[in-house]
Amino acid sequence: MVTKKLRLDDASQVIAILGVQDAKLRQLERELGIEIFVRHDAQGEGVDLSVRGTVSKVDKALARIRNILSGSEHAKPEACEKPASRPRGAPPEDIIYRPAEGKPVRARNAVQKEYIDAIFSHDLVLATGPAGTGKTFLAVAAALRAMETSMVERIVLTRPIVEAGERLGFLPGDLHEKVHPYLRPLYDAFYMMLGADRLRSWRDDGVVEIVPLAYMRGRTLENSFIILDEAQNTVPEQMKMFLTRMGLNSKVVITGDVTQIDLKDKNQSGLVHAMRVLRRVQAVKLVNFKNEDVVRHPLVMEIVKAYDDWESAAHFS
Repeated sequence: MVTKKLRLDDASQVIAILGVQDAKLRQLERELGIEIFVRHDAQGEGVDLSVRGTVSKVDKALARIRNILSGSEHAKPEACEKPASRPRGAPPEDIIYRPAEGKPVRARNAVQKEYIDAIFSHDLVLATGPAGTGKTFLAVAAALRAMETSMVERIVLTRPIVEAGERLGFLPGDLHEKVHPYLRPLYDAFYMMLGADRLRSWRDDGVVEIVPLAYMRGRTLENSFIILDEAQNTVPEQMKMFLTRMGLNSKVVITGDVTQIDLKDKNQSGLVHAMRVLRRVQAVKLVNFKNEDVVRHPLVMEIVKAYDDWESAAHFS
């Protein structure tokens, strides 16, 4: 794999290559089997393109881009449809991420919109709520958007290794094979948005790292988008350890469901503790999803509500 860079100096070149909401750029990636990262020039209208892939594919992509530019040298910027101006790294209009295949990822309700806005405006976000509200999926989409816009250089995903009511016993294989079942939900979200080949490439190159929480100790993560999933199953000491891994120019998103704590002592959840400790820190945003925000199968919302009603009745009986 190699990476080569190309500078686009004016608006007509940028529009010719990127298109509205990066549509042309994404099409170019799909056609040529390469990855293109865009870094916008904060001082002007130009951008720097980083083209990544095999040598032959990168050279072919650069030749294709130059051919496109040579045919649009005299195009006037006002003749091109410009995307709406937005802060660097913010989602284009209502689209969070545009996968190689399938529909663009968008917020589907007001709380999801609040969640995405919080991620791009705060360096630390804690999101709680029931299963099916899109907490992890949207965090992954936001992480990929941050990579696309060169806000970060890599994505780190982690979760505590806690069994959900079952004792699985000894698991055979190497470290990856042992922890893979626990980390599978994170892989699923990336697989859906990146595709198998691109995910494998990014993981092999360290652009995407998916690790158990226990392996985060002693690290400092700079220029990274870090997601801690299933955080309700951390203990306060683990949560503090994780939060102090945050380095310069990094974003952290923590997700969890406080009604599904799998710890032996359910009163020792690091997520619940962190929400209490950090609630008055202005740079930290807390987002709370409710049952009505579930966006999976409609029956999921009914199931969550039924369990809540049952537990409430049992508590007061």
